[in-house]
Amino acid sequence: MTKILGISAFYHDSAACLLIDGKITAAAQEERFTRKKHDPSYPKNAINFVLNFSGIKLSEVDQIVFFEKPFLKFERLLETYVAFAPKGFLSFSKAMPLWIKEKLFQKNLLFNKLKEHDEDYKSDKNIFFSDHHLSHASSAFFPSPFNEAIILTADGVGEWATTTVAIGKGNNLEIKKEIHFPHSLGLLYSAFTYFTGFKVNSGEYKLMGLAPYGNPIYEDKIYKIIDVKNDGTFRLDQSYFNYATGLTMTSKKFHILFDSEPRNPLKDKLTQFHMDIAASIQKVTENIMIKLLKSLKIEYGINNLCMAGGVALNCVANGKILEEKIFDKIWIQPAAGDAGGALGAALALWHLEFNKSREINPNDSMHGSYLGPEFSQDQIEIHLREIGANFEVLEYENLIEVTADLLSKEKAIGWFQGRMEFGPRALGCRSILGDPRSEATQKNLNLKVKYRESFRPFAPSILKEDLNNWFDINIDSPYMLLVSHIKKDKKIEMTEEQKKLFGIDKLNIKRSEIPAVTHVDYSARIQTIDKKNNRKYFDLVTKFKEKTGCPVLVNTSFNVRGEPIVNTPLDAFNCFMGTELDYLVIGNCILDKSKQNLNLKKNYKEKFELD
Repeated sequence: MTKILGISAFYHDSAACLLIDGKITAAAQEERFTRKKHDPSYPKNAINFVLNFSGIKLSEVDQIVFFEKPFLKFERLLETYVAFAPKGFLSFSKAMPLWIKEKLFQKNLLFNKLKEHDEDYKSDKNIFFSDHHLSHASSAFFPSPFNEAIILTADGVGEWATTTVAIGKGNNLEIKKEIHFPHSLGLLYSAFTYFTGFKVNSGEYKLMGLAPYGNPIYEDKIYKIIDVKNDGTFRLDQSYFNYATGLTMTSKKFHILFDSEPRNPLKDKLTQFHMDIAASIQKVTENIMIKLLKSLKIEYGINNLCMAGGVALNCVANGKILEEKIFDKIWIQPAAGDAGGALGAALALWHLEFNKSREINPNDSMHGSYLGPEFSQDQIEIHLREIGANFEVLEYENLIEVTADLLSKEKAIGWFQGRMEFGPRALGCRSILGDPRSEATQKNLNLKVKYRESFRPFAPSILKEDLNNWFDINIDSPYMLLVSHIKKDKKIEMTEEQKKLFGIDKLNIKRSEIPAVTHVDYSARIQTIDKKNNRKYFDLVTKFKEKTGCPVLVNTSFNVRGEPIVNTPLDAFNCFMGTELDYLVIGNCILDKSKQNLNLKKNYKEKFELD
C-alpha cells in the first residue's frame, strides 16, 4: 500500500492531500482549521487531518511531494528584478530576506516542519518537488472521466508559466506549450480586481459577479494593453502594470488610460464606471479563452477539455466556452486554485514518476469533492452540549421533512452534514440554504447573513433530473463551475421602463420564477445534485420539490464575508449565532435561533477581515 502526501503552501490557499494506492482519500485547505481565509502558511492542521483520517503516522507515508519548485520561482524573481532594475528595488528589498531566510531552503524548512508531526520521521529523502503548472494539469486530468484530453491551466503565475497547454492520454500527461511571466491572463484579471477596489487573490469572483450590471464599453481600451494573436496567445504591455516589481498591480499609465485612480474600498462606492470596467475585462477574458481553445482544438483534434488554475474558477467564462461547443465534454477541477496543487502534485508523482495505471471513473474520481473532515452524530451532540446549545434530535425522515418545510416558509438555514468540501465552493455539506422562489432571499442572505455586498449572486442547487426543464444547459455541473441561462418559459421579461435602469438599480427586478438565484443577466452558477454523491442533500431538495413543485434550493457557502467555510460544529454554531440565520441543521440535530441562549450570540460582523 503506497501512501503519498501532497502539500501546497507559502503563497495562498495552503492545503494537504493524501493518496493511498493512487486513490484520493482525504484533502483539505489549511484555512478551514485556522479560520484565516486563504491561509498561506505551512498546512500543519490539514496534514494532521489527512493523516488522522486515514489512520496513519507521517513516518508511514512513502512519499511527500510539494506542488512547485522554489528554485525556479526564485530564478524568475531574480531575473525579473534585474530586467526592471532599478525600478523594483523596494519590492526586491522586501522579498529577498524571506527568500534567503526560508524559501530558498524549502526542503529543509519542510523537513523541520514535518518532523513536528511525528518524532519517528527521520529523513528528507522522500520529499519531492513538482512543477506548479504540472501539478495543476495533473489535478485536472487524472481525476477526470476522460482517457484523453487537452488540458488548459491558466492562473497568475507558477514558477515561470502563467498559461500552459498539456495533452493527457491514459496515465500520461505532457506539457506542450507555455506562456511565461509577466504575460498572464490571471494577473490581468487581478489588475482589474485591484483597480475596482477588491482584494487580489480573493475578490476576483466579485468582479465576475459585478460584470452583468455593466456594459463592456472599455473593451477596446483593454486591447491597448494586451496584444492577442489569432491563436489566442497574448502579451501584456508592462508599462500599464506594476505587479512585476512593484507593490501594486497597476501603473500611472493604466490610470490615465481609464481616467481614474484605483477605487478605495473604504471610501469610494461602486459606480456604473466600475460595473462597466468589470463587464469589459470579463468579456475580454472570455474572448481570449475561447480564441485560445478553438485554436487548440484545431491543432490537436481532441474532443475533451480539462481545466485548472485560478482562471478556471471563472464560471461565467466556463459557461461561454460550453456555449461555443468547441469540445464535446468539459471537466474542471473543483479545487482549481493552489489548494488543488497539493492533489495534483501527488497524482503526478503516482502516475508520471511511478508510471502507475489509471482507473477512470465515468463521473470522476473526486468523490463529489467531499474529502474533508466529518463528525459522527455522537460527536455533534457532545460538541453542542459543551457549547450550551439548545437542540432537538430528529429521525432522518422527519429531519428532511421539517427542514424542507422551514425552507418553503422562507427560513434561512445553516446546513452542516457529512464531509467538508475540498475547494472554494460549498456543495451541500457546509451550506446556507434558502427558498429560491422568494424575492427577498437574495438581499436578506447578502445583508443579514453573509454581511456582504448586495449585488452578489447566489447559486441554485438543482436535481439533476430537472436541469433541462429550468436551464439552458445539458451537462452535469456538480461543482458549481458552469454558468448558464434560465429557460425562456421560466423567465419574467423586463418592461421597457425596467430595461432603462442602470447598475445596481437592476438588482430588485424579479426576473424568473426563482428570483433569488437568477442574476441580472438571467444567468445562474449551477450545481447539479444526484443521490450517489450526496444522499442527504438530494433527499432534502427532493422533499422541497414535493412540497413546492420547485426542484431548486439557494446554496451559498456556510460562512460570513471574510470567513473561511465552517469546518466544525463549533464553527457552525458560532456563525449561526453571529448572523440572522433562522435555523441550524447539523447531523440529525435541529437548532431554532429563538430558543438559544442570547448570551451565546457572537459579534460576527466585525470578526473577520473583509475580503
